[in-house]
Amino acid sequence: MQLTGAQALIKSLEMEQVDVVFGLPGGAILPVYDPLLDSSIRHILVRHEQGAGHAAEGYAQVTGRPGVAMVTSGPGATNIVTPLLDAMMDSIPLVVVTGQVPSTAIGTDAFQECAITGVTMGITKHNWLVTEAADIPRVVAEAFYVASTGRPGPVLVDVPKDVANATMEWYWPSVGDLDLPGYHPPAAGDPALVRRAAELVLGAKRPVIYAGGGILKARAADALRTLAERAGIPVVTTLMARGAFPDSHPLCLGMPGMHGNYTAVTAMQRADLLLALGSRFDDRVTGKISAFAPDAKILHVDIDPAELGKVRRADVAIAGDCKVVIEELLSALAELGLGDQGQVAAASPAAGRPDVEPWRAQLRRWQEQYPLTYQQTDDGPLKPQFVIETLRDMTPDDTVVASGVGQHQMWASQYWRFDHPYTWVNSGGAGTMGFAVPAAIGAKVGRPEKMVWAVDGDGCFQMTAQELVTATAERIPVKIAILNNAYLGMVRQWQELFYEERYSEVYLSPDLPDYVKWAEAMGCVGLRVESAAEVAPAIDKANAVDDRPVVIDFRTDAFEKVYPMVPAGASNDDIIVGPTEGEGGR
Repeated sequence: MQLTGAQALIKSLEMEQVDVVFGLPGGAILPVYDPLLDSSIRHILVRHEQGAGHAAEGYAQVTGRPGVAMVTSGPGATNIVTPLLDAMMDSIPLVVVTGQVPSTAIGTDAFQECAITGVTMGITKHNWLVTEAADIPRVVAEAFYVASTGRPGPVLVDVPKDVANATMEWYWPSVGDLDLPGYHPPAAGDPALVRRAAELVLGAKRPVIYAGGGILKARAADALRTLAERAGIPVVTTLMARGAFPDSHPLCLGMPGMHGNYTAVTAMQRADLLLALGSRFDDRVTGKISAFAPDAKILHVDIDPAELGKVRRADVAIAGDCKVVIEELLSALAELGLGDQGQVAAASPAAGRPDVEPWRAQLRRWQEQYPLTYQQTDDGPLKPQFVIETLRDMTPDDTVVASGVGQHQMWASQYWRFDHPYTWVNSGGAGTMGFAVPAAIGAKVGRPEKMVWAVDGDGCFQMTAQELVTATAERIPVKIAILNNAYLGMVRQWQELFYEERYSEVYLSPDLPDYVKWAEAMGCVGLRVESAAEVAPAIDKANAVDDRPVVIDFRTDAFEKVYPMVPAGASNDDIIVGPTEGEGGR
């Protein structure tokens, strides 16, 4: 069967079970858009290419399948660089197809030419410049395989216009036909290392499971819970792992890190064993690395061997899929006498295991002594934490929550209760402002049966709000809560604490733009809330709308800061639990 390269590309996407593509056409990619008219694939026309990438990320985070975006050459391609970086940092499977100028024009500075494979070499798992139409099916199959296996991540396929117009004989490759020399992601762990890991678990007095986003990527949430319950080990869940272990579980300590809660942060500092599962010892978690968890032995499991020993040397380092290795660890613990429900076989190595109950009792005391706190009064300024808690309590417990980056992101992670995996969509490693709105759209497309709320800041919202036009046009009823404090809040917080209140270029104004009018202009329902009494009625009204997006402008306290906080570069032992008396208008 003879097809053009463009037809082969669309057919290849269909073979990969792609149901939706987020994109924006232009000259170089135009041949590929024509066969889309005859395809089963839904195309969602975004208003900016960055929106296409973040929407594809949101889709991928909630479904586990690669998100797909398609844009044109030159500025179209460079506009999607930020989502590629974001996906690379957070290990999100993403397939981006870019148009390119004709092969004969490459290198001539042709109109809208950009060497996008060179630009993105460091922020993709791999990228391809297709030179022959006959290569398209194989390259697309390789792209999806690389994006979704091993440590997931973004890939890019660059297709020159003449290649898209050329003809080829259709075929579809098998996995064995893929040309990926040297790409062999590990799965199972080394049995000897797994056995040693089990021995470390049984010898620990103060163990903590440090669960990272790799737990979710490996679909290992159930295995993690089994391990925690069987071994009685408390769990911290990083910003990228929220929902991987239920917040309501008695062994859950919540989020660690720069704005983690006191118990999670201090538990890691005082642990004698850290089981780092799918986590990468990010600087926002470790603080000053030389002072991080000084007495802890480290068991590190990661599917990416490059992460092992990169930041902190591990006593036992296992390259492998988190789900597979956790299951192997459970088997090894059983062989050593620690069976189901934590029963210990007599005369087994597990029989001599230290009692971990004193450690768990200490953690409970810290939780009681240092809870997350804020003060909302009836006539006082609207606290952002109150908005988050009210929103949490008025939505289904499996609501998908997307967030932008900054103070509102931290409050959302702190005050929401995540009891289900794949319900938290955010930008972690790259910290991309403007992520929330398009990511929420992608998440709603991926899980249309779920309620999807985006918690955004006024600074973030202004970066990508135009994608709500996409949501209205495509009938994607996402809901947006803007915590409008009229500032670039996290930057302002740092300037207040560390720059002697020299507020350089952080004021945004609460009224410019008018968010209600802006929302209405984009076809959304727009609401404004200025007091605590108005919060619940506005959320109730928003929840009742299911035929268009809703935007609520919550006018929140500009002086409120995120606590706890570990200052950048400081030890986690220097955690600041809360404001000094009188600070922040409390």
